[in-house]
Amino acid sequence: MALDRFADSLRVLIALAGVILYTGVRDNPHEMIPLVLGVIASAIAETDDSWRKRARALVVTLMCFSIAACAVELLFGRPWLFGTVLAAGSFVLVMLGAVSNRYATITNATLLLAVYTMIGVDQHAMPGAPFWREPALLVAGAAWYGLLALVWNAIFVHRPVRQSLARLYAALGDYLGCKSRLFEPAGDLDVNARRTDLAHANARVVAALNDTRLALIDRLDGRRSRSAMDENLRLYLAAQDIHERASSAHYPYKALTQAFFHSDLMFRAERLIRVLGQACHSRADALRYGDAFDGRRVAAALDEFDAAIAYRQAEPVVAGTDLMYVVEELGDNLRGLAAQVTADATSAAATPERVLQNPAPATLAEALRRIRVQLTPTSARFRHGLRLALAMLASYVVLCLVHPEQGYWILLTTMLVCQPNFGATRLRLIQRVGGTALGLVIGWALLRLFPAPEIQLLLTIAAGALFFATRSRRYLVAAAAISVLVLVSFNQVGNGFDLILPRLLDTVLGGLIAAAVMLLVFPDWRERELHQLLAEALAAYSRYLRAIFAQYRGQYSEGKRDDLSYRIARRDAHNADAAVSTHVSTALKDPHGDRSDNREALSVLASAQTLIGHLSTLGAHRGVLDEDLGNSLLAQAVAYVADSLEESARALIRSEPIPVDSDREDDLRNALAVMPAPGHSNQRLVAGQLRHLLDELPRLRRVGQALVR
Repeated sequence: MALDRFADSLRVLIALAGVILYTGVRDNPHEMIPLVLGVIASAIAETDDSWRKRARALVVTLMCFSIAACAVELLFGRPWLFGTVLAAGSFVLVMLGAVSNRYATITNATLLLAVYTMIGVDQHAMPGAPFWREPALLVAGAAWYGLLALVWNAIFVHRPVRQSLARLYAALGDYLGCKSRLFEPAGDLDVNARRTDLAHANARVVAALNDTRLALIDRLDGRRSRSAMDENLRLYLAAQDIHERASSAHYPYKALTQAFFHSDLMFRAERLIRVLGQACHSRADALRYGDAFDGRRVAAALDEFDAAIAYRQAEPVVAGTDLMYVVEELGDNLRGLAAQVTADATSAAATPERVLQNPAPATLAEALRRIRVQLTPTSARFRHGLRLALAMLASYVVLCLVHPEQGYWILLTTMLVCQPNFGATRLRLIQRVGGTALGLVIGWALLRLFPAPEIQLLLTIAAGALFFATRSRRYLVAAAAISVLVLVSFNQVGNGFDLILPRLLDTVLGGLIAAAVMLLVFPDWRERELHQLLAEALAAYSRYLRAIFAQYRGQYSEGKRDDLSYRIARRDAHNADAAVSTHVSTALKDPHGDRSDNREALSVLASAQTLIGHLSTLGAHRGVLDEDLGNSLLAQAVAYVADSLEESARALIRSEPIPVDSDREDDLRNALAVMPAPGHSNQRLVAGQLRHLLDELPRLRRVGQALVR
């Protein structure tokens, strides 16, 4: 159970083995295929909740499966009505996913089961059987896997959380590795390319943080192993602090490498951050395998970095001396980062705050509101739902025209290939077609080599387990595995060789339909959404800045406290930043974009990264400001920057020019530059970061103006 997907694969293996044993005892192979398809759909619909909430989710899942399967059975012989309901149902299911990730998973699996029902009715239905037979078998297979998963989850309560934490720390390790490359003391350093890589790594960290939070929420109030769950929660909160510190940007990287080009300071910083990334990977391995965590290399790398700072400080006045305060602030941040990475989660003196924000809707009204706000062409979910509905309708029309007997593989492929953006759809098309071709070749060879039904049944089980072991990370292999499963299992009730060519052709046809719809329906999605995402990010940055400065002003006596309100503001800012970087990544793959569009997208990404970097620096160094008259100036600057970010967000939403008060901005910038702040005072750090934020505002306005022109 140490590997991420091992437990899922093992459950599927047990479930499929149970199905095959059951149908073997009954000597009725016609029941095997719908039961197997029900198991697969139920496993895809599985949510990472506590066993109590998983039981409720299972009830909802089985209800959705029953309705979908019965609807297919009742409308199957009425093509026009069936096609209309298919398109409408696809759109409705996509929109229901706006309620929460749990419902999105269930609705996707429901649509998949509906297509499985079509395949089952079309290709292996028993003559004269009642209409409810096929739905009953599909739902029975789903219920069998769901009950198995419930028992498994009740026994292994903490394993999913530990696996989520392992993935989180592995993502942090990758992020720190990308971050270290920005400190490489090279004259020809391509900062923009490395910052783009860092943005992609950051999006993975944000996704892992959200997944881990969801895994923790439903288990914090459990009655068993409270101390173990507190340990998991401390590791999660430590990961949040690590991410904030790692995201910080004290000074432009290129300026630092140029100022200290003839010193080993940047090399030592690069090595320390790289070692911290390796320590995060070591923490991830310890969580997966239960081994002891070893962070001894961190202490040695930190001592070397501190020695380099001390040596530089002892030198006579040389180039870069005026930036030594930045290196000292960087050193303070890296020491805090090292302390969090190497901390023993079980040795914390205080129990962490056991409150996390639950993203699920609290009421039915809230769930309906979430759906209602997505019912607009500016919503990516709405556009995806409309594309999928049209693609499914087009696939059904093509099916009826050219391939009425075995063409339901067209629908299946269209549903699986059609993704929310063009880049993901193109990649899924290549993986699906390539994996299907590979799987059919392997399946043909296996049918020739092993004609005995008993061995083929074992191959069915193995293919199902392989599919679930690879479907998240190696979809081409997963597509090959599911093709082998289909070929071998259908061979038990007919001639599997007759399925090879139709499945390949239908897969290609379904994939092409999905790609065509993506190209033709709302092809200009990028221009409408990028300014919306940037606006949401700027509004979140403003709330984050205000939450940070509240702690500098002495909201808490200790000056730094990761309470729920602060963590919400920080997470919202990082989620919004990750949404911008993810969108830019997919926008660059848009075939309708041109070079000017790409430059705008990259400018948006650079501006968003710069802002979140300086905000994270302020967050990482939180502490009560000393009593000083200059604090009034800092408060004015914070209010101006936060207000400017909010005004910029509103202007982007309204597609209007972003307002500017140049005189006020220049006065604040000049006042901060001459503000007295000796030594290591927090005033100096806050003033410096606020100057960087003020310097970024003009570029932000230019970027915003380009988006709304």
